[in-house]
Amino acid sequence: MNRLPVLVLVALGLSATAMAADWVGVQTCKACHPQAVAAWEAGPHGHAASSLTDAQRRDSSCTRCHAPDLPLEPIAEQAGARPPTPEQRAGITCESCHGAGQYYSAAYVMRDAELARAVGLVDPPGERSCRACHAAGSPGLQPFDFAARVKLIDHWSRPAPAQVGPPRASGAEERP
Repeated sequence: MNRLPVLVLVALGLSATAMAADWVGVQTCKACHPQAVAAWEAGPHGHAASSLTDAQRRDSSCTRCHAPDLPLEPIAEQAGARPPTPEQRAGITCESCHGAGQYYSAAYVMRDAELARAVGLVDPPGERSCRACHAAGSPGLQPFDFAARVKLIDHWSRPAPAQVGPPRASGAEERP
């Protein structure tokens, strides 16, 4: 029996599942990747939404890139809505580039890189991911140079500081 059609259907099913995943938020990522989140907080993506005016925060053409998880309507106008979280206000979070983490954020999944990618982790996100926002038609003072700009968001090559607290289980090292 030829298993190729079955494997293709399984792969397509996993891809569809990953596309429908919910975001888990920066705090979930931070539990295992504190150094990466600290680098993100200090970098341009960590405060991308702060560059928007109040009017731009209500404009989906701006928030689509600067704050993809920020509610579009002003909170005062939303009946019973919770105020945005600090990470929603920040802008471009882990999942903006790495994909919604509902299915890959569990520690046992993240220990298996192939499984994590199969269920939605985009690792590493490449130039194509960046160009979804940094396109020729997007506002900017300079053309987007991927090789130069990716260095500004580097959160994967910094050495990890000394471990504080109990040691992690084998294989649970920080990943970007």
